[in-house]
Amino acid sequence: MTQPGRPIVLPSRIHPATVPASDGRRLVAVHGFTQTARSWDPLLPALRRHGTVVTVDAPGHGDAAGLDLDHRAAADALAATGGRAIYLGYSMGGRLCLRLAVDHADVLDGLVLISTTAGIDDEAARAERRDDDDRLAARIEAIGVDAFLDEWLAKPLFARLPRELAGTDDRRRNTAAGLASSLRQCGTGAQEPLWDRLAVLRERALPVLVVTGSADGRFVEIGDRLVDAIGPSARHVTVANAGHVVHLERPDVWSEVVGSWLEGLDPQPPSAAISAAE
Repeated sequence: MTQPGRPIVLPSRIHPATVPASDGRRLVAVHGFTQTARSWDPLLPALRRHGTVVTVDAPGHGDAAGLDLDHRAAADALAATGGRAIYLGYSMGGRLCLRLAVDHADVLDGLVLISTTAGIDDEAARAERRDDDDRLAARIEAIGVDAFLDEWLAKPLFARLPRELAGTDDRRRNTAAGLASSLRQCGTGAQEPLWDRLAVLRERALPVLVVTGSADGRFVEIGDRLVDAIGPSARHVTVANAGHVVHLERPDVWSEVVGSWLEGLDPQPPSAAISAAE
């Protein structure tokens, strides 16, 4: 049990850098819905060339299945776990990283956002999404994790994700109660929209890299909006022939894009979308 006043720390795995990092760079990676910290394993060889990598289990997932935290508390726990670092977040993990960025800007040295959003700013649309998330949570509770994952990974959103990189066996370690809690507490419908608060990143000129897949049209548009809101320190790269799970669909290209950004932190002006080489 967490002691009163003591910060919650998420379960995490530390992967030391494979090359000396003169600045002691630290990267904290946060997975998406139904994944776990282990979902980053295929990308670790590339990421560890740029610093020590910390992978975390988000509330409701993996070894944090029993943590029932709302979006704000989850971001607080992420800050307490990761400390000062460059944060990388995919989808749900990206939304957590954005909440951390506006609530704990002092711990960020940079931000990589993969196929994510700052929330739904239309109140009616947000309420509708909240109802959808609640129905999906009830579905998980009714049919269990194994059957739900069969349905979830069959969605068009994941059509381009190679089965060998989907991490299905690892996802099955999750619990129905944990995933349902994550949807109800940290789903896009429950999340406070952060668009109006992104000015803090603009003021800090925080280096931000937004990565989307060219076949994920909705999130390409959202990526453009994120860059517009954050300002000149943000860059949007759209990877050709990739969808929502761009980092696992085209891991070599994604690793090259992120590696180049980490090495130089992109001193050049951002563009709305830069297509990576096929």
